[in-house]
Amino acid sequence: MKLQTATRLALYAALDLAAEPERQMSVGEIAEKYGVSTNHLAKVLRELGRAKLVEAARGVGGGYRFAGNAKRVTLMDVVGLFEDVHAGPLESTERGRPSAVASALGLVLAEIEATTVATLSSITLDTMLKLMRRHAAAPAPTVTAGTVRAAE
Repeated sequence: MKLQTATRLALYAALDLAAEPERQMSVGEIAEKYGVSTNHLAKVLRELGRAKLVEAARGVGGGYRFAGNAKRVTLMDVVGLFEDVHAGPLESTERGRPSAVASALGLVLAEIEATTVATLSSITLDTMLKLMRRHAAAPAPTVTAGTVRAAE
């Protein structure tokens, strides 16, 4: 599944803010971390604000703070703000002609979409944060002669 840039930015920002919910982060600080446009990120953060996942503080020292519950907010809650990730109607015709192939393919694609929605709905931001911490603590893999091994 390929996510739009805005969706990825929303996930990055939500996870960064959820990692330190008491801390306010400026748009510039987050944008610099990921090397993205502050204007684009500001639009994403406004959308997260409308969804009540972040709150903005204006003025000197202002910025954004996580406003949700990381143990309840799922990846789907964030992704769903920017992507249409819901199983649509099955396509059973190709150029107006009924097709068994198109119908069968539609069933498979609908199953893939349903699995994607179920997976994104089952993973909370808290789970992602734990995964990120474990990944950061794990030794980096090394590649030697076509094999991947954990760094010793």
